[in-house]
Amino acid sequence: MHVPGYRNAPAPAWHRDAAVDLAEAEEFVRRVHAEHPDLGSPDARLAAVRAQVAATGTYCHTSVELAFGAKLAWRNASRCIGRLYWRSLVVRDRRYVTRAESIFDELVQHLHTAGSPARRAIRPVLTVFAPARPGVPFARVWNEQLIRYAGYRAEDGSVVGDPRYVQFTEAVTERGWRGKHSPFDVLPIVVQTPDEGVRVFELPESAVWEVPLAHPDLPWFAELELTWHAVPAISNMRLSIGGVEYPLAPFNGWYMGTEIGARNLADADRYDLLPVVARRMGLDTSSDRTLWKDRALVELNRAVLWSFDRAGARISDHHTESHRFLEHVRKEERAGRPTPADWTWIVPPMSSAATPVFHRYYTELDLRPNFYPDEEAALLARTGRPELLRDPGIPPTLRLPTQSRRSNVPAPVPSPRLPLRPACPVENFHRRR
Repeated sequence: MHVPGYRNAPAPAWHRDAAVDLAEAEEFVRRVHAEHPDLGSPDARLAAVRAQVAATGTYCHTSVELAFGAKLAWRNASRCIGRLYWRSLVVRDRRYVTRAESIFDELVQHLHTAGSPARRAIRPVLTVFAPARPGVPFARVWNEQLIRYAGYRAEDGSVVGDPRYVQFTEAVTERGWRGKHSPFDVLPIVVQTPDEGVRVFELPESAVWEVPLAHPDLPWFAELELTWHAVPAISNMRLSIGGVEYPLAPFNGWYMGTEIGARNLADADRYDLLPVVARRMGLDTSSDRTLWKDRALVELNRAVLWSFDRAGARISDHHTESHRFLEHVRKEERAGRPTPADWTWIVPPMSSAATPVFHRYYTELDLRPNFYPDEEAALLARTGRPELLRDPGIPPTLRLPTQSRRSNVPAPVPSPRLPLRPACPVENFHRRR
């Protein structure tokens, strides 16, 4: 199913009280059976879906449908340049996990599965929790990503850490969290469930793979004491599959270097490191015409790529990934499928004209299944203030002893290749933990 893209017309709003769109559900089921001939005719499955929707307003995906739909959602994500690898997505079915502490433990396990220094590998992983049901409150994670850094505003207006998350840091501090007030304090995870309200959990150090940044040619760069986390795991986007909405479905790929070196560390409203790097390089910063920003930007990005390579943390550069994206486009064309793409997101934020993705146009369709950035989720991730939402739907807040909380999920035993766990069968859907 597809409608015009975000820039042509906004995607239809998600109405939480509405029943599943039966036409979208049927189209998805037929697609699953068409691409999985071993499943046979879709007639029996379609009848079951119609009956479930008529009785409950929604239906339950099989494990095959869930895994296939999640991979299609990545393939259809118009803002992602790394879709060449969509078939490799590891889908963890955790729809039966509903309690806050168990959700948090699964988020920790997600990070362990996605990457670790011991394995020196990062792979794409998606963990799917319970779907939304019409008119019923659902679980969610407030954080924009599972790993992000706190921001502390001083009395003089300056910020230590990431300015993007100053409000969120203040909100979790009011809920009992205590940071170290360093530039790279990992924020806690905030889990909200209908039965338990809001709970705050501290990520264990074993779940956070961080890469200290240094430079291959500038010895002083290490003195800046910069670091960044290796696994970018988005946690507040809604996964939509066949008309069923999954508000809690965190997923990760791996970084493209410019996401860190040209945005997170370089943006003026983030860490704003270009002036710092330029001064240490001895550049003339008296005028933009000296191109000091460009020179500092290149060296900052060189440091990111070199440091990640040295740490064994998978990362791509913007030139290589641009060529791979066009390879993906060609593969999709040969398969008779369109490749929706948002030019403003696909084109890298540095050396744009030197990459092949810059010199062409793209069709921006909203293909389903897909991931959606809901306005309320985005506001919650920035502010940590549910009272700002139109319909917060949050029971009275539960205060927790959060700063000492650690997950009881052990890190996986290091191995050359972590065995993949199959998606949980739908027969286990009724289990709660």
